Amino acid sequence: MNTIITRLLASLIPLFTIICLAGYWYAKDILEYKQQPLTITEAIQITVVPGTSLLKLTQELEQQGIVTDSWKARFLVKLEPQFGQIKTGLYQMTPGDKLVDFLNRVRLGQEVAFSVTLIEGKTIKEWLPVLQNLEHMPFEDDVFNRVLAANGDTSGLPEGKFFPETYHYRVDDDLFSMLQRSYQMMQTHLSQAWEQRDPDLKLNSPYELLIIASIIEKETAQDSERNWVSAVFNNRLKKGMRLQTDPTIIYGMGDRYKGNITKKDILEKTPFNTYRIDGLPPTPIAAPSKASLYAAANPAKVNYLYFVSKNDGSHIFSSTYKEHNRAVNEYQRNRK
Repeated sequence: MNTIITRLLASLIPLFTIICLAGYWYAKDILEYKQQPLTITEAIQITVVPGTSLLKLTQELEQQGIVTDSWKARFLVKLEPQFGQIKTGLYQMTPGDKLVDFLNRVRLGQEVAFSVTLIEGKTIKEWLPVLQNLEHMPFEDDVFNRVLAANGDTSGLPEGKFFPETYHYRVDDDLFSMLQRSYQMMQTHLSQAWEQRDPDLKLNSPYELLIIASIIEKETAQDSERNWVSAVFNNRLKKGMRLQTDPTIIYGMGDRYKGNITKKDILEKTPFNTYRIDGLPPTPIAAPSKASLYAAANPAKVNYLYFVSKNDGSHIFSSTYKEHNRAVNEYQRNRK
């Protein structure tokens, strides 16, 4: 009896060994399948729709000539179940990728990200062409006012209330949600700047701070000058002087502005022309940056009342009209 069992075991061992080796090489082949390079020469985007399985996805790639042996995906998911976790969305493959690189993006939901930059110092009207031509994000009419309304602001005055920043989005995002983020960011920064404001600030509300910050943003791009420009405006408000700032004239002119300000434009009384109105214009004139918000809240401790461009992006600041007129003669009238 023992002899029979021994002979039977002796005959089964080679068979078992063969089966084990076959299983090993089969599993090895399946696992190596995912390491195949994608046959692409440029970046390609693939949309994964709801209900897509790993097998269906690899079959689609094989039909496009990107991979081979898609049938192996059926067994790959049994050996490595994580690859069966397909997340819908838009994904990108790039030259040099292996199949596993793409599959990992899909299971982790690493969709293609797009971005748009809302530039500081620009108006909503200037932002509109950018927003109307976003890739994979349809434009929504009256979206700025809808965001305001959703936040309890029914003023219908969106200018300056959206934070200039680079925003990232995916194909399933919408413009309303992105601008909601922008609005909330502006509210956060404006609130923080207002809370940290100088006690000597001649402003009555965060909205007035937003207006001044927008003018500072238009007046200078020099970080070192923002607090000085802020000081000029704050000093003028404290003395009851008009702000007399050119960007407010330009904003009030609207489409009539063609690059030059004439004497007639300076004398025209628009709601925004601070040469003709007392105090602040009724709304911001652009989207201020974080730097301009904090500069508006904390003017420099200087007694300047005037500044004039040196035509190189910087300005000359003066405390008296005599000094200012001398600077204007030197840099604007070309007279020494």
